[in-house]
Amino acid sequence: MKKLALLSLLMVPAILLASGGDAESTRYFAQTGRETDFWPRVVNFIIFASLLYYLIASPIKNFFVGRKEGIAGQLREIEDKLQAAKDEKKEAQTRLDESGKKAEQIIADAKKEATLLAQKIAEANESELILMEKQLAEKMTLEERRSAREAIDEILSENITNDDIMIDESKVVDIISKKVA
Repeated sequence: MKKLALLSLLMVPAILLASGGDAESTRYFAQTGRETDFWPRVVNFIIFASLLYYLIASPIKNFFVGRKEGIAGQLREIEDKLQAAKDEKKEAQTRLDESGKKAEQIIADAKKEATLLAQKIAEANESELILMEKQLAEKMTLEERRSAREAIDEILSENITNDDIMIDESKVVDIISKKVA
């Protein structure tokens, strides 16, 4: 349908102009002395095109130059942003590497500190064990003495009475004076 409409738009004016006949062309020839007006129309078209070019060429050039510069500016801006992003990525990677190294250092320090703390705790435990062993030995000697005293007191109290020991007054005074002195 579109092709038919386009074909009719082209053909109808051509048919109408072709049917003009010789009457008009003879009258034109009589007025101008030429058979066709092709060359004057070409000259008019060239003048029109030159004026149009003179008036419109500079703004069109400026538009396209401005458009070209705008696109180039946008491209430079995008490239700058891309480079900045790459730099930030490198910086972030560097910080990540440094953080990894710091983490390894912290872990190593923590392990060293843990071993030092374990050694200190072990040394403290050993010194506490030695102290406890000494205290145990002292308690054992005290208990041995106390049990020996109790055993001696028990044996003496059961077997020896006050009547069995004869102390006269001079011996009692000597014993008390020794204890006081």
